[in-house]
Amino acid sequence: MELIDLHVHSNASDGTLTPAAVVALAVEKELTAIALTDHDTIAGIPQAIEAARGLPIEIIPGIELSCHYEGEEIHVLGLYVNPDDPAFLRETDRLLILREKRNDEMIRRFSEDGMVLTREELTAGNPDTVITRAHFARVLMEKGYVSSMDQAFKKYLKYGGRWCPKKETIEPSYALRILTGCGASPVLAHPYQYHLGDARLEALVASLKEDGLAGLEVYHSSNNQYESGKLKKLAVKYGLFPTGGSDFHGANKPDIGIGCGRGNLRISALLLDDIKQTRAKNINSRA
Repeated sequence: MELIDLHVHSNASDGTLTPAAVVALAVEKELTAIALTDHDTIAGIPQAIEAARGLPIEIIPGIELSCHYEGEEIHVLGLYVNPDDPAFLRETDRLLILREKRNDEMIRRFSEDGMVLTREELTAGNPDTVITRAHFARVLMEKGYVSSMDQAFKKYLKYGGRWCPKKETIEPSYALRILTGCGASPVLAHPYQYHLGDARLEALVASLKEDGLAGLEVYHSSNNQYESGKLKKLAVKYGLFPTGGSDFHGANKPDIGIGCGRGNLRISALLLDDIKQTRAKNINSRA
């Protein structure tokens, strides 16, 4: 069975491998397609596409956008973004500015409490990377303020806490407009990580469907078989295509492997065939 992974991160955001290294690892694991879905940026996509040239793997240009729903942060993946769309690039630039404002404030708050973290340390030699909480966790661990990244998140990096103010984010409906505007297919990422409960989750899915949601991440490293089964039924009920991805981050999430998650994840390439067919039908219906 040919396998794929539609949720992968590089060091363009909070992964630890370069886009080229991510591609090389995916080829080594015999995956036939991956979606590079870095947070709020498509900066890694050109390198990934170039690295895949001549290799037996398809690179799907993607992104992961952060939004807020009823006070909770949720993530929307965009599959098949157009990296050359001017309006889309303007929007992602704006999102990066919002993220950078939060990062500057976090650096200030840590410094105020005697924990000096520099941008050079946070970017680890890649000045173009999008700094996320994972970067702060890594530096806090390297400087001995915590013993593990998990401890850093629990002690210092809770959303809305003393050192991690909530960043300005967008509404899910706006994220979907950004994505559909450049021809991408929006997907609700890892639905059970928001701990909304079944009723609120279904209400969210129903609302997003009206705004253009195309898919649901049914298969994910954090799901068990029962949860994936429930999500598959929800996808069918609302006419959404199921997707799947490991949420690979390299050493920042060392227990998650590309293509296999925590060991049991297997995402068939047939899933991607269905996504492509759905996209083709939607394009034809608008023609």
